[in-house]
Amino acid sequence: MAGVPLLNDDRTSVSDDFDVSEKLPGMSKRRKLFRKENIGWAVLACGLLGLTIGIAAGIATLVVLNWKGIEPSPFQKTSAPSPLTQDMDISYHWQQFNGSFMQENIYRQKASPEVDEAWEALGINYRSVLIPQELAPKVGLDSEKVQINPKYGGGFPANVEGLHHLHCLNLLRQGLYYNIEYYRKLGTGAFVNEEPIVQRHISHCLDIIRQQLMCQVDVGVLGQVWWKSDTSDAPQAFVDFNTKHVCRNYDEIRQWAEDRQLPETVPDDYLAPPKPGQKILDHVP
Repeated sequence: MAGVPLLNDDRTSVSDDFDVSEKLPGMSKRRKLFRKENIGWAVLACGLLGLTIGIAAGIATLVVLNWKGIEPSPFQKTSAPSPLTQDMDISYHWQQFNGSFMQENIYRQKASPEVDEAWEALGINYRSVLIPQELAPKVGLDSEKVQINPKYGGGFPANVEGLHHLHCLNLLRQGLYYNIEYYRKLGTGAFVNEEPIVQRHISHCLDIIRQQLMCQVDVGVLGQVWWKSDTSDAPQAFVDFNTKHVCRNYDEIRQWAEDRQLPETVPDDYLAPPKPGQKILDHVP
């Protein structure tokens, strides 16, 4: 009888007092649930549930990332907010620097009308541009800054900072020991002022350029080349300043500033007077 399964009515094989003939509520359902085929379906359902949760989590992650914003561009990472980006794209290109030590281009030559014309063409003395009222807070212009009289359209007068840097570089060129007497005699631009103001202007420009060069420090490297003159016995090493750089589209930026210059002649009340309580400095900053 050992090989014969017990019948449902055979109670002699039960060693305790549990009656297998008594069915507890839900017992038949639990027995059906744990059948082999049901376990397979349960595993499949769990897999589908896990896949659904994974997809949902991925979508949620993308939504959060998009909400936080797209990765900033190189321009956004290295520059203050600018009104230029409302009207044009800042693009980049490879530029070969002219680093010649001996061959002087027009920007390096001694003072002359031709040299001044070349520098002027860079936009170094452009007038202010108009920044609309609604755009001002986005580019760092608050109510303490000078504004244009509402009767003339309102907004803020402002200058493109990069053009001011070139203006400063040009003034350093004019102040070089071999140029300064030419510009003193000419008596225009910065040289209409007395000598102490000219010196302050030049030192201001010197330090502005220092700070700009440190802020946007170039991490490229300068290699060296061999050169040998006819009178030398052996070649010598010399720094090669003719390097390649990634540059912005300067001509388009300059054109933007040129096109948006404020009128050369404006009415006496073109600028709105200070409002009550507006900060007025007691010195030139």
